[in-house]
Formats: sequence, C-alpha cells, structure tokens
Amino acid sequence: MNAKANNTKEKVRQLQRKLYRSAKENKVRRFHALYDKLWREDVLVQAWKRVKKNRGSAGIDKVTLTEIEAYGVELFLKETADLLKSGKYHPQAVRRTYIDKKDGRKRPLGIPTVRDRVVQTAVKLLVEPIFETDFEDFSYGFRPKRSQHAALKAVRKHCNNKGWWLLDADIKNYFDRIDHDKLMLLVEQRISDRRILKLIRKWLKAGVMEEGKLRQSLTGTPQGGVISPLLSNIYLGVLDKLWQKHYSHLGKMVRYADDFVVVCRTKKDVQHAYKAISLVLKKLELDLHPEKTRMVNLWDGKEGFDFLGMHHLRMKQQSRHGHEYTVTVQRPSDKAMRRMHERVREELKPRNCLYMKMSELVKKLNPIIRGWRNYYKLPLSEPYLRKLDYHILIRFTIWYNKKHQISRRHSNKPLVNEKLRQLKLAKLIY
Repeated sequence: MNAKANNTKEKVRQLQRKLYRSAKENKVRRFHALYDKLWREDVLVQAWKRVKKNRGSAGIDKVTLTEIEAYGVELFLKETADLLKSGKYHPQAVRRTYIDKKDGRKRPLGIPTVRDRVVQTAVKLLVEPIFETDFEDFSYGFRPKRSQHAALKAVRKHCNNKGWWLLDADIKNYFDRIDHDKLMLLVEQRISDRRILKLIRKWLKAGVMEEGKLRQSLTGTPQGGVISPLLSNIYLGVLDKLWQKHYSHLGKMVRYADDFVVVCRTKKDVQHAYKAISLVLKKLELDLHPEKTRMVNLWDGKEGFDFLGMHHLRMKQQSRHGHEYTVTVQRPSDKAMRRMHERVREELKPRNCLYMKMSELVKKLNPIIRGWRNYYKLPLSEPYLRKLDYHILIRFTIWYNKKHQISRRHSNKPLVNEKLRQLKLAKLIY
C-alpha cells in the first residue's frame, strides 16, 4: 500500500515538474490540455490525501471525511472521476461559518463540500506549478516551500539594511472584493483549457449558503476554499509585477497574502510607495485599509510595527567587545500575547476542567504550546515566552487549588510546578 502511495505521489510530482519547466521556459505559453489529467487516479488520490490531511468539516451536503472513508475512498474517487469525465460535475454552494479575528470581529469562512475540495485540490495540483513561475520572490503567502518565517527573515534583513522607513499596509476586505472578470482574464493569460476555466468560474459563482438561504457571489473568493489562496495570489500578482518593474527603487516589498510591508530608506520614498500602491490597487478595484495602513519611522527605535504576529522594533545592542549597534528585534506582538493568554485561560478556566486529571489537561495543552514555540521562538523573544510559561504555571496552580478546594489561589505553586515537570508539560523556553 505504501509503495503504491509513494508511486502515485512521485507520478504527480513528475507531472508538476514537467508543467513547471514548460511554463518557465516559455513565459507566454498558455496551457490547453489539462482537464484530461484531472481525473487521473494518481492526481485524485493525492488530492484526497491533502484534503484528508487538512481535515475540515462537512459542506452543505453534511458529508464528512469519516463517512467517505466508511463508504470507500476508492469508490468515492471513481465516482468523482466519472463525473469529471462526463461533464456532470457541478460544484455546490459553500457553507458559511465564522471564526474570531484578532480585533474581536468575525471572519467569514466558506466551507466547500468534501468532493468540491478534492476537485479543487486536483486543479490546484495542475495549475499551481504553472503560475509559480510567474510569482515574484517577495510573495510568501500560501505558496509551496515558503513560510511566514521566511517572510519575517526577509523583513528583518531589509530593516537592518538601512531600512529607516516602512509602509505597513493592509488591503481592505481583500478576499471579498476580488473582481471575477479581472481575475479570469489573469488566469486566461496562462490557461486556455476551456473546461478548467469553466470549473474555476463555477467555483467563483457557486454562492454561499447561510442560515438556509443561498446568496450569489458577485465578487470575491470564499476564504476556506482550497483554490482561493492560489487565485488571490494570481490577482495580487499584478501588484507584485508592477512594483518590481516600475517601483522597486523605492523600497523592498514583503507580501504575505493581503498583508504586506514596504521597507524604504527615506520618508519621501515611503510616501511615493503609498501613492504608487494606491494607484495600482485602484485598477484592481481595491483599496488600502485606512486604519490598518500607516507609515512608520524606524530610525530612532520609538516606533515599531506588527507583521505576521510579530512586533518589529529597532533596538540598540552591544557586541562582546562593547561596540554599540542597532538591530531589528522581532518578538510576539501584544495582540499575539493576549491571544495566547486568553487561550490558556479558556482551556483551564471552565468548571468542567475541575473534573479532569492534570495529565489530561497537559496532554490537551502540549500541542498548543509546541505550536506557539515553533512559531514564536525567534532570537530575542525569550523574555516574552518565559512570561507565558509563568502564566501557564499560574493558571495550572489556580486550577489545582480550585480542584482541591484550597482558598488561596496561588499557594502550592512549587508543588504544581513539580507535578507538571513529571507530566512533561511542554515549555516555550527550555
């Protein structure tokens, strides 16, 4: 089984490498023979594996991943292939749900059905290598072999290299305002297969089901769809290309989805950068968010900025030989710290936690703590993470005292600390 799985994975990789090389060799080539590869067994198997790995809930048909596994994955994929071959595949509307945003508001998510997610993933496997050759190096969001840490490293490098001014930018309601016609024109610059284009149009127009009512989609791509991040990168690829061609002398751009910064040397450069980006976005029928976009003076270290959950600030440091120099420090932002504190309280505050064993709570928290450590443990962020370790100990101490009906909330802290050590509670700082 493993040999067969590895074989299908390698076949898909070979196909993707072939598409990538072809697209890279000819920057104006349009690909017209992709749809017949969509129902290939190896492509659909790999698409299913990615959908299963990402988990996710059911769409409007209420069919879950578990139910499909019980029904039979091979049979499900064969039915999907038959629908694609016969042209009878039609995507369903996405199910609307909401998640909490950093600012307290709700972010709308559109959850496609499992079958739609599999087909979208299959299309992405074929189309993504083609567009990857066109994307600029300073675009990091939702791309293979690129990460938030790579974006943060680039920001730190540019700030340390005489980056005295910065444009901290955010596009207003980006995912909801993408123009479908303009997006399809951009897709058609590389894809001429009418059936693939028809599929993408159908996903864009599928609509949203909320509280039993269907709402048609006139603009935007639903956040939560597998294909949406790729389409959003294609759309903002216009900004990237124009910046690289006409405005790169003003500063260094680092973009992660709709959040981006431009690191400049002078105030004049950052002002010109703001005007240039506003002009390009206007052509895309987009705007910079007036409250979240600002010009930051990094020169004297009095101002900093938040980007990808990290606060960036220029600080003075001393070398081993006593020489003073300035460096850009990255540490968890205040918002990120508050969210982490709130998450710990949520896990340990509910009264039903009093009936749980400490070992169960440790098992529940360990993956969360390891995730924070993997992301936030950057140079010079240790003092902030050490405070969070202490906060976790305090919350466990309060829980322990409530469980044992001890009136003093913070007593028995050494005892609790020893118990947590024995239970191998993960630490942000070793």
